[in-house]
Amino acid sequence: MNFELSDEQTMLREAWRDLLADRAPIGVVRSRLDRDEDVDPALWRLAAELGWLGIGLPEQYDGADQGLVELALLAEETGRALGRGPFLPNAIVGQAITTTGSPRLQAEVLPALASGSGWATWAFAEPQAPWTIDGVRTTFCAEGDMIVLDGVKTAVQDAGGARWLLVTAQHEGIPRSFLVDRDASGVTVRRQQVLDPTRAFYAVRLDGVRVPADRRLDGGPTEVQRLLDYASVLRCAEALGVLARMLEMTVDYVKVRVQFGQPIGTFQAVKHACAEMALLVHGTRAATYYAAMAEDAGADDAARAACVASSYTSAAVGAVAGRALQLHGGIGFTWEHDLHLYLRRAEADGVLYGDTTIHRDRLCTLLQQSPASV
Repeated sequence: MNFELSDEQTMLREAWRDLLADRAPIGVVRSRLDRDEDVDPALWRLAAELGWLGIGLPEQYDGADQGLVELALLAEETGRALGRGPFLPNAIVGQAITTTGSPRLQAEVLPALASGSGWATWAFAEPQAPWTIDGVRTTFCAEGDMIVLDGVKTAVQDAGGARWLLVTAQHEGIPRSFLVDRDASGVTVRRQQVLDPTRAFYAVRLDGVRVPADRRLDGGPTEVQRLLDYASVLRCAEALGVLARMLEMTVDYVKVRVQFGQPIGTFQAVKHACAEMALLVHGTRAATYYAAMAEDAGADDAARAACVASSYTSAAVGAVAGRALQLHGGIGFTWEHDLHLYLRRAEADGVLYGDTTIHRDRLCTLLQQSPASV
């Protein structure tokens, strides 16, 4: 498989990196940590005007009709810059509606997602439950032409200002997803205090929330699991950006930090530690972009590739973050140093959409189901 980017993909990545560096540098990120907002309005508006929000959406709904690889490039640069805002959740919900939403739902929602006039986020995870289909406890039932939802969701990114919530619920163990208006009666959204201060996460309670039956997306467990894989690959790409930036910061630091009259980067043990970090970053990049390419190509091993990328990345974030902190010494843990923000972001990315154990367990199941393809 060719991992070289096309000229268009290279331009896309560089343009998004330049935009974030210009409009959302680390100083701006710091200044917004304590603000009760999900997104920088100016950045969101500019991203919409430039067409970034519709990268993965169909052209007929004002999108660019690009694939997961292009979205992964944007996700990587978002992680590198500690960008905040519902860029990834918006893309995930857009993918779900594009592939399993009714034509009427697509015509209503997708143009708004592309224009930035409203955003959506996925309410999937639940308290004290694994990030898997088996962990879904929120229920739905039919009452005439309406669907009634009851349950609690956690770690719902950027739900505070969202226009829609894609809620995954189950009935008799069968999961389905429904598009719910954020302001619907019975929906309660509460901001959560989390390790990562650069993003906003919420708990969402659904108490007898009634939605029209035509807001239900097609498909069942297979489609929900595929969306989980899709979201996991985007999470890996964002984590890759975080890890790559931590590696750069660490290498720059050991070049100038002097002990015993010479830079610590000249010490063999420090060189080995940096080399180990680099190997993990390169491994994350290879696994992530292979998974994205496999999904775009509709390859038979797309699900397995997503599991490999997710399990590898979840394990790598802890190792790279630990090495970075160790080589920076005590300064890396202080509020004044930017490294600690990357450490927090990395640790959060390590568990979003499932940790290493969850993805390795599923990978073993997939391999048992199709051993001949290994």
